[in-house]
Amino acid sequence: MTKTSETLVTVFSAGLMHEIHIAKSLLARHGIPSFIFDEHLKTIIGTAIVEGYKLKVNSKFFKQAREILMEMEHDEE
Repeated sequence: MTKTSETLVTVFSAGLMHEIHIAKSLLARHGIPSFIFDEHLKTIIGTAIVEGYKLKVNSKFFKQAREILMEMEHDEE
């Protein structure tokens, strides 16, 4: 039996959750599954400060996902 490992890699990170959800939706439209990390993680120093969120994809989708997200960033400029 061959064991395969699927590695998740960060393809996008942002300080605002809505940016992560936009990127996740865009990737989903292109058939690329993605996963949000640190969605519920908060660091509390006097007030709640969110350090940032990460969107991860399987490493085999990384290049394609990065290209899609770079187009999104370019369109916003």
